[in-house]
Amino acid sequence: MSKTVVTRFAPSPTGYLHIGGARTALFNWLYARHTKGTMLLRIEDTDRERSTEAATTAILDGLSWLGLHWEGEPISQFARAERHREVAEELVRNGKAYYAYETAAELDAMREKARAEGRPPRYDGRWRDADVSEAPAGVKPVVRIKAPREGETIVRDRVQGDVKFPNKDLDDFIILRSDGVPTYMHAVVVDDHDMGVTHIIRGDDHLTNAARQQVIYDAMGWDIPVMAHIPLIHGADGAKLSKRHGALGVDAYRAMGYLPSALRNYLVRLGWSHGDDEVMSLDDMIRWFEIEDVNKGAARFDFAKLEALNGVHMRQTDDAELLDILIRTLPYLENGKTIADKLDERTRAQLLAAMPGLKERAKTLVELADGAAFLFAERPLAIDEKAKAQLGEQQKEILRGASAALKELDGDWTASATESAIRVFAEEKGAKLGAVAQPLRAALTGRTTSPGVFDVLAVLGRDESLARIADQID
Repeated sequence: MSKTVVTRFAPSPTGYLHIGGARTALFNWLYARHTKGTMLLRIEDTDRERSTEAATTAILDGLSWLGLHWEGEPISQFARAERHREVAEELVRNGKAYYAYETAAELDAMREKARAEGRPPRYDGRWRDADVSEAPAGVKPVVRIKAPREGETIVRDRVQGDVKFPNKDLDDFIILRSDGVPTYMHAVVVDDHDMGVTHIIRGDDHLTNAARQQVIYDAMGWDIPVMAHIPLIHGADGAKLSKRHGALGVDAYRAMGYLPSALRNYLVRLGWSHGDDEVMSLDDMIRWFEIEDVNKGAARFDFAKLEALNGVHMRQTDDAELLDILIRTLPYLENGKTIADKLDERTRAQLLAAMPGLKERAKTLVELADGAAFLFAERPLAIDEKAKAQLGEQQKEILRGASAALKELDGDWTASATESAIRVFAEEKGAKLGAVAQPLRAALTGRTTSPGVFDVLAVLGRDESLARIADQID
């Protein structure tokens, strides 16, 4: 009977949840869901100088915003230091590890000698079989694992295939420092074993770590989890991902107005694919995701593709749901405060009515909020430079006639009713519809771009619409 799949995401709380970490978390979460398993969360906070509570909170918030929920409480690696020490001492007792007493000066001399002889600077194993009675006084030892010296260690990887490491290159690495603090290499193995992790999905920058970690698994007689080392993300130009490429925190993507569903969809396609499918729902991803389908080569991050995909997700989202998402996101948007401050029952209803036209023209929630700004503008409107060009004397004359035509509408103030009235006016005047619609749009919104002008009239209502037009005529 096969084991239930248990994956884990194990970030270091030394900064925000960056986009590469978010994709790693997503792959772990999807594989767990795909196999009806679980994903655990471990905070690798052993670097006490750089680990912060604020970073931990940012990571948890970022995962929650993306909808990547873990099972149980997050586990602190630092809190498990005593358990890591116990395992290191057990390895010493069983002859699988040993105390090493070199001073810093002796280690420096060892490295210099190796360099002088043209060898890589590896530990020479001088305390591997030495008697502890020979230990120098006053030197606190480290604990080193007895790595195999002959042959090779093979990492059987679901993404990279079989990767071979000559054992002569592994050397007897440290698992417990002289102050009793476990090394990352050791703590990770103990934690993954104790947490029952069956599948380790992480960046391929950890591939060399996998060979060393297998030495510890073998020494303890523990089962080695299934390994899957996924390629890193590069910029669109093929260079290592930097901030200019998009190596930002997940919180920055929320502030730029991306939907969690779109960011998940975009991230899953970085290094993994399902035929020609580009736009995917969460259910699609869970159903289709197989770790073996991840590419070996680095994926390329492209803001333009993310933005286009975000536009698709926005248009596919129900109007009321998109409104709720926008309202929840307003505190994070650079232009959201104005809307948030003025949002009441009436403006919320207006925003919902305007949503079909707004989301057709927006690729992000920032653009959506920007497009909705006309609803919250106070009279007289601030008119931008392009719109001013649509409000010259000739256009004001058109507005006077358009206003008169609109005033003749009685109770029926709808997009179709206002459109009919303006079309009749344009025909009588011998003008094209656009020649009337553009000055109307400028007067109603202060801009030259907006949802359809008749939708704008309907959303603003009779009194506000006529008052805004009158402001520009007078």
